[in-house]
Amino acid sequence: MSEAKAPSNFIRQIIDRDLAEGKNDGRVVTRFPPEPNGYLHIGHAKSICLNFGIAESYGGACHLRFDDTNPEKEEDEYIQSIQRDVEWLGFEWAGPVRFASGYFDQLHDYAVQLIEKGLAYVDTQSPEKIAEMRGNFTTPGQDSPFRDRSVEENKALFAKMRAGDFDEGEAVLRARIDMTSPNLTLRDPVLYRIRKKAHHQTGDKWVIYPMYDFTHPLSDAIEGITHSLCTLEFEEHRPLYDWLIEHLDVPAEPRQYEFARLNLNFTVTSKRRLKLLVDEGHVDGWDDPRMPTLSGLRRRGYTPASIRNFCDNLGVSRADSVIDMSLLEEAVRDDLNQNAPRAFCVLKPLKLVIENWPEDQEEWLRAPLHPQNEAMGSREMPLTREVYIDREDFREEANKKYKRLVLGDRVRLRYGYVVRAESVVRDDAGEIVEVRCSYDPDTLGKNPQNDEGQGKMRGVIHWVSARHGLPCRVRLYDRLFDVANPARVAEGESFLDHLNPDSLRVLEGCVVEPRLDGVPAETRYQFEREGYFCVDRDSGADGLVFNRTVGLRESWPREA
Repeated sequence: MSEAKAPSNFIRQIIDRDLAEGKNDGRVVTRFPPEPNGYLHIGHAKSICLNFGIAESYGGACHLRFDDTNPEKEEDEYIQSIQRDVEWLGFEWAGPVRFASGYFDQLHDYAVQLIEKGLAYVDTQSPEKIAEMRGNFTTPGQDSPFRDRSVEENKALFAKMRAGDFDEGEAVLRARIDMTSPNLTLRDPVLYRIRKKAHHQTGDKWVIYPMYDFTHPLSDAIEGITHSLCTLEFEEHRPLYDWLIEHLDVPAEPRQYEFARLNLNFTVTSKRRLKLLVDEGHVDGWDDPRMPTLSGLRRRGYTPASIRNFCDNLGVSRADSVIDMSLLEEAVRDDLNQNAPRAFCVLKPLKLVIENWPEDQEEWLRAPLHPQNEAMGSREMPLTREVYIDREDFREEANKKYKRLVLGDRVRLRYGYVVRAESVVRDDAGEIVEVRCSYDPDTLGKNPQNDEGQGKMRGVIHWVSARHGLPCRVRLYDRLFDVANPARVAEGESFLDHLNPDSLRVLEGCVVEPRLDGVPAETRYQFEREGYFCVDRDSGADGLVFNRTVGLRESWPREA
């Protein structure tokens, strides 16, 4: 068994104690059990990193199991996307991909076992009546009139449920526990319901399906899970988890432990709300780069390392909290700052003509791929008579705080020569379409020798050759919502009322240096002076498409 290297937390302390006491024969087996009813989001990343990370640290195993108990909402698309996301994050599950539906026969036998022990019964009340008699936090529940049916009658009715003799909603199987329990989960919970829908794994074999609260602990027991790690909303379900393990003849006795989920501001992580965003066209699919889904973050340019580091830095506790989005952005910024190669991209091109540069002359200038990492090597960029600079990098007049090109003054073209703006060319509408300049051929890699009459040396700007530059489209993504808690809405409002109208701006006609021709999707760069960007899958014959991952520095104010 390998030594745990990650910082200690209450879950690791539990595992350390269990191992010291010789429990579970020294095994540590965890599981990641998503329901295949949507794409994984950043909240799931914390659970993935915890479950797989715990298993790795202790030399154990982590299972990937789909808790697929609801054929109405589950699709193979979600199953495939979840597997891709787990693999992308860099984790490997033990053994084959598992499905709770693969245990349906065993689960059915366990249900019959509960009936035979007098611990489950078939209730033929309407769903509305069952809910009404369940009571609430201040009112105890009332016993169903069918609670005392005989074992033989319950077995016969349950067999009729399985045979399809009842319609949906006409009968359910309930556990017989305690209708007066202060924990509503224990008030004779439903274990099986009728759903006459084909299942993506079992086809038309079943018309009854087990409930999640019944399936989950028994699947854990079947698989020999030692530590079942869940988020805090499952804490009130733990007594039912333990009750089922205690009262059934299961091959193992897993224990459930709860930790605080990852709550992130300026977004939503409810699958229902995320699906609504997709279905109503507010975003361009589950992998829209504005979505908090792992596939959306991946398309935006987030790296697996940045998400894992983000989750690791949050730690594991039982105290619910809301994490500022800026911490996630900071994690990817830190990772890309160290690992992303540099490139030039002009987002709002303005032509700069070097008048004393021969028209047919080209000079290939060498620049580092990463100024702090020589091991990355260098790149070559062609300098020609006409180049593009960013429109925001030129003014006819400016005060001394403006460190870019001003008419009559000088700047250095990064990794190139010093140029001086001499004049401008305007179109019929009076807009500047060209800046005419001169260059000092003695300034490559060194400062001008004589400043007299040449204007101020203001700063350094980026550029791209007009002859060799590649046209591209750049998508400037921002936060999807413009309030910190979009789910908290006033009466009559919807979380959709807080969508950020500036969450996506598309810039056409941008120009990137020619070295990036044909680079594959998901290649990430720092566009110098602009931010971090990722090649989008929409790139093709019509040109490159880049998604902005994050700016060079934080631009949103942090929540107090």
